[in-house]
Amino acid sequence: MDLALLLIGFACMLIGIVGSFLPILPGPSISWIGLLLLYYTNTVTANYWVLGITLLITIIVTILDYTIPAKGTKHFGGTKYGVWGTNIGLVLGLFFPPIGFILGPFVGAFIGELIYNSQDKKQAFKAAVGSFIGFLASTFIKTMVCVSYLVLFFYIAWENRTILFS
Repeated sequence: MDLALLLIGFACMLIGIVGSFLPILPGPSISWIGLLLLYYTNTVTANYWVLGITLLITIIVTILDYTIPAKGTKHFGGTKYGVWGTNIGLVLGLFFPPIGFILGPFVGAFIGELIYNSQDKKQAFKAAVGSFIGFLASTFIKTMVCVSYLVLFFYIAWENRTILFS
């Protein structure tokens, strides 16, 4: 049972990292579940401080994930259409790797802003830049948290390797 929890937890870690890039998957939350599963094994002693602090970080990052792109868009004069366009562009851009992953959110934000106000292309471009910068910042933060959780997962598993793999 411990090996199954370890493998499922590791899979959650990998899915969490992928989820950092995809707006559909809550990356940090899935990575945190991977940590939780590691502590559910019979061999790893529960450390409620680690679980509590990482849960708090996950909650904060999740809140920031929703606010950073919106703040970036609003700072550059954009609307929620730009934020939605960024997310849709990201998903569509995944079908055209690697350039689609970079251009998709920007083009999506630009088109979203044009849908909202087709008269002002200059303002739509400016808002698209803001939305894209917010998206990049949010993605960077989520990725760093998920990679940190993966490192923590490996550290805890390594510390308990003699018991886990015996």
